[in-house]
Amino acid sequence: MSIRHGLLALLERGPRYGSQLRTEFESRTGSAWPLNVGQVYTTLSRLERDGMVVQDGEDEAGHPLYAITDSGRVELRRWFEHPVDRTSPARDELAIKLAMAVGAPGVDIRDVIQSQRRHTVKAMQDYTRLKAQALTAVEKNGDRERDDIAWLLVLEQLIFQTEAEARWLDHCESRLIRLSSTAQAAGPEPASPGAVAGAAGTGARAAAGAEEAARHRP
Repeated sequence: MSIRHGLLALLERGPRYGSQLRTEFESRTGSAWPLNVGQVYTTLSRLERDGMVVQDGEDEAGHPLYAITDSGRVELRRWFEHPVDRTSPARDELAIKLAMAVGAPGVDIRDVIQSQRRHTVKAMQDYTRLKAQALTAVEKNGDRERDDIAWLLVLEQLIFQTEAEARWLDHCESRLIRLSSTAQAAGPEPASPGAVAGAAGTGARAAAGAEEAARHRP
């Protein structure tokens, strides 16, 4: 998440102080990625160091105001114009967890998958409910329409993301079932250390159980 670019985008609308930026950032994203004031001021300090913002006096309450510079506008335009880089994906805790659960002593990877699936489906339902509320707000709140539309877009991204995660979990379960079947058909000989089936070795019984659970899952 690019906090610095988000703050630059808000500052392009006019000078703001720290807690105001935090409130507007969370309003625009529906608090999906909450910030604390410390994060905001740390980011503002770095932007000021890089010449992208400057302090611009104070408001009536004595809050120091920050304003975007020409360099900041150039950086913001560059951010909007260039795609988000996917060549170095962010670490995904769930993918790491499942990778480490394969063959881990005393861990039934089927249970890990099913527990996550329940959580993911619930999150999808919650996001869908919030989407309905956001759609109603877009229709009714003319003076806050910009924030409502922004929150709606964020919610729809979260829904697509959880849908994809649920499909991936189903795929992982099916993959383990197939690998288990292949390993059982190959007989008792140990697989080579570099083989994928060997990596799933100690999870074979869990995968077989997952096949039974999959047949009974609604």
